[in-house]
Amino acid sequence: MSVEQIAAPDSLKPASETVCFHCGLPVPPGSTYHASVLGADRPMCCPGCQAVAEAIVENGMSDYYRHRTEPGARPTDDLERVLEEMAVFDRPEMQKSFVANRDGDIREASLILEGIVCAACVWLTERHVKQLPGVVSFSVNFSTHRAQVTWDNRAVSLSEILRAIAAIGYRAHPYDPNRQDRVFKRERHVLMQRLAVAALVYLQVMMISMSLYFGDYLGINDQLRYFFWWMSLILSTPIVFYSGQAFFRPAWRDLKQKQVGMDLPVSLSIILAYSGSVWAVVTNTGHIYFDSVTMFIALLLGGRLLELSARHKAGEMSEALTRLVPAVAHRLEPDGSVSVIPAFDLVAGDRVLIRPGDAIPADGVVQEGESSVNAAMVTGESVPENKYAGAALVAGTINLESPLVMTVEKVGQDTMVSSIVRLVDRAQSQKPKIAEIADRFARKFVIALLAITASVTVAWLIIDPAKAFWVAVAILAITCPCSLSLATPAAIAVAVGRMTRSGLLVTRGYAMESLARATHVVFDKTGTLTDGRLSLQRVEPVADFSADELLCWAGSLEQQTEHPVGRAIVWAAQQQGALLPVTEVQNYPGRGMQGRVAGRRIAVGNARLLQEIGVAPPPQTGEHTDLAVLIVVEDAVAGIMTLSDNLRPDAQEALQGIRDLGLTPVILSGDQPERVTQMARSLGIEAARGGLLPAEKLAYVHELQEGGAVVLMVGDGINDAPVLAQAQVSMAMGGGTVIARHSADIVLINDQLQQIPFGLRYARRVLGNIHQNLWWSVAYNVVAIPLAALGLVQPWVAAIGMSLSSILVVGNALRLRRD
Repeated sequence: MSVEQIAAPDSLKPASETVCFHCGLPVPPGSTYHASVLGADRPMCCPGCQAVAEAIVENGMSDYYRHRTEPGARPTDDLERVLEEMAVFDRPEMQKSFVANRDGDIREASLILEGIVCAACVWLTERHVKQLPGVVSFSVNFSTHRAQVTWDNRAVSLSEILRAIAAIGYRAHPYDPNRQDRVFKRERHVLMQRLAVAALVYLQVMMISMSLYFGDYLGINDQLRYFFWWMSLILSTPIVFYSGQAFFRPAWRDLKQKQVGMDLPVSLSIILAYSGSVWAVVTNTGHIYFDSVTMFIALLLGGRLLELSARHKAGEMSEALTRLVPAVAHRLEPDGSVSVIPAFDLVAGDRVLIRPGDAIPADGVVQEGESSVNAAMVTGESVPENKYAGAALVAGTINLESPLVMTVEKVGQDTMVSSIVRLVDRAQSQKPKIAEIADRFARKFVIALLAITASVTVAWLIIDPAKAFWVAVAILAITCPCSLSLATPAAIAVAVGRMTRSGLLVTRGYAMESLARATHVVFDKTGTLTDGRLSLQRVEPVADFSADELLCWAGSLEQQTEHPVGRAIVWAAQQQGALLPVTEVQNYPGRGMQGRVAGRRIAVGNARLLQEIGVAPPPQTGEHTDLAVLIVVEDAVAGIMTLSDNLRPDAQEALQGIRDLGLTPVILSGDQPERVTQMARSLGIEAARGGLLPAEKLAYVHELQEGGAVVLMVGDGINDAPVLAQAQVSMAMGGGTVIARHSADIVLINDQLQQIPFGLRYARRVLGNIHQNLWWSVAYNVVAIPLAALGLVQPWVAAIGMSLSSILVVGNALRLRRD
């Protein structure tokens, strides 16, 4: 591929149009910006791209343009403003949350880079930043776009590093790896080490044990048997005293708190079986249990590792939500100047300037200006909201079109984002009923097991003291909850792999049980039942113009805006043919646009625009549930364009499959109630509500649960995070927001709704398999405990019985691999 082809993919090139060599966007007519790159004069679309290209060439890094596979990111239109904001990050109060101090003035920080599109971008940023004096190291992870930088604060400041990155067309933000993340990594590292030791040594112990089992039948001399015993002891000791700490420490902690947990019988069985085996080896009498001890430790450590990973994913959500609020704000001072301050320094009553493209730093009210705001974080809907004087603004939402002046009303923990975080945390802290029942059963099981073991031991001390210890060990060994602990995770492990192949990524194993018992499936609308993107549905002429003419004129005019409605119109017009030049463009934020196209005065917008430019609106022709945009030619309405987000093609099939399984589908949406009602009617859904905020969705789901419902929530937006956490089981669209995917128990990777009925049917099969495993485990223990208590179970029989029980459970779970 040539350099010229790389500069702009064919899909972005209009016919016979000059494109910017750096970013690939069209060069405006009459542009004089250019730069000498790779021995030729290259066209540039703006001074920002020109400055970036010249900086790359001047620093001797022209090879970036030879090796890149995608066009570069276009610099922000207001580079000076960006550079001004970066000085804030040199303040100690800002750095304390994300900068680590090493030796002396050596400091280290994590950054998130914007604009990274290919490996050449990584090469460029790494080489450029490493050239700065005082930079000790700088590395970029291409997969995560996260950079790690170490620098000498006496020679270079953090803001200078950020400016250097901005100078070559990228944007860097500080990333704060919070304490929870560091703790998780440390715990996972230790657990993986314990698991590695247990798994590797267990294989050697099992090989020796198999030799001993077969030796009992084939004949093995006592000297060789005793040698194998000592080898088993030597190999098992590291597992018990190192890997076993994962159970001993929690058990001891519970005892100090006067609590009884599942780690206690596990620890007792390990200690007693190991101690009894050591005594047998030392005295050369009795039997050994080293294979049972090592296998049990290795299997349970694997389960602990999976549990730790799931717990960490659940804890990431709140941190991701808080990052929606920008780190800095532009406060208007009494003398009219603008100060760049940390957002957390804002107080109620402050006046804040919010420029186009900026995130809103606090909750407040518009004081001056008019613009459109992307409020998908709150409503989950794709259509921006019009904001004017007196309208409410929410922290984390994005200003799209024109500058706004806001009066701050709520900051910090009082903002909408913070309230959503609290809702998520509260929902996660409330256990489903099935989890509470399982916890109570586990505590009773542990107490009963210990009571039985103690009672039997006392009885044998009276009957035959020589057998008392070994009977106690036999009970704990034969009832060692290996098969019970494997009953669920074995089936879940197989099921997760099978469901992943079908496009359903299970992020929490316990979700399978709740999914099997679901009675209601609650859907968000936009981005879930629909694809979440506005598209033009039809153009209805109301004057002597064709639909094609109206679409061409409207699309040509809307080229001048980045509004989602305008982009949808432009895309539809481009499919029809080439667009026309436009002059005398006037933008009316929140209302529409006006200009001259092919000599005609054209206006595109809503009824408020018509009122402002003095054009009579068309008569109402009935209820409109889709988004209607009016086209004015000269001084009269000439047509109406209708836009909506498209229903996913498999939505009807998926909903029918859900109904066939006996479940009730529900729609909860932040979209207009009329649109929600219309969609529900077309899909045959009786329960549907629109115009809901996150707290109202959460309350509705909670009401269903109070009535005994088991809710599966399917959503895609940030606003769905609280209700995704509240539902017994949740599913996020793979194309949805990262926060929604972190909130969900299951991710629909390919966004195919028809996989939801499959997942529900398969989960029921998995639950049936788990029940079979549990019943087998219970039946086995009901038979095994009395036999062991009566002293009728030899040690080697207990070990084989426990192993066979586990093998049977795993074998039954493997049947789930079949469709």
